[in-house]
Amino acid sequence: MSGEISPTGKRSEESSAPGSSPVLRASHADRDRVVDVLRIAAGDGLLTPDELDERLEAALSARTIAELAPLTADLPPVPAPTGVDMAEVKDVLRIDRKFGVVERVGRWVVPRRMELALEWCDVTLDFTEAVITQGTLRIDMEMQGKTLTLVTGPGIVVDVDALTLEHSKVKIRQAPDSGVPITLRVELAGTKSFGRIVVRPARRSLGRRLLGRRRSLPAD
Repeated sequence: MSGEISPTGKRSEESSAPGSSPVLRASHADRDRVVDVLRIAAGDGLLTPDELDERLEAALSARTIAELAPLTADLPPVPAPTGVDMAEVKDVLRIDRKFGVVERVGRWVVPRRMELALEWCDVTLDFTEAVITQGTLRIDMEMQGKTLTLVTGPGIVVDVDALTLEHSKVKIRQAPDSGVPITLRVELAGTKSFGRIVVRPARRSLGRRLLGRRRSLPAD
């Protein structure tokens, strides 16, 4: 008899019956797809913060496809970004610009590495709805002036140890530790001269602020 699986993907008992279907192992890509669906569902208000944390943890620790399936069974499917072939994720995305604004927001596909050669450009990289294809993103930069803003989400951390600052400041404001395993580590390297770097979590929508207010109210 095959074991039952809870909504958090935990199997109550392992299947060992002779002749049963072989257990399909989950790949990194399988887990990443589930994480993507969960994050978007939470952003749409379909999951509470606690539900998101619980399902993310289950997804990242899942070993089989059967453990992943229940985590998104009650959620609408997420279509692939228009015009993006997931099989052709860029190895290197280079942005070379003087003046202006550079933004990567919404459902953009995170490359394996980024190169920023910028002068006096405000840059925003918002990872909250991004399609994450691997566990580490290295950003090599030669950036002068203005502000680089990195908007993070659950399980996304930023490492600035390899970055050289010249007349610049770094402000990192992390979200409260919710115990979510790290899904993406952003490593900044190179040089940032003048201006600043800001790392912050996404601003909560009105609905999420109201939810947090209700959770903080004492019970009747």
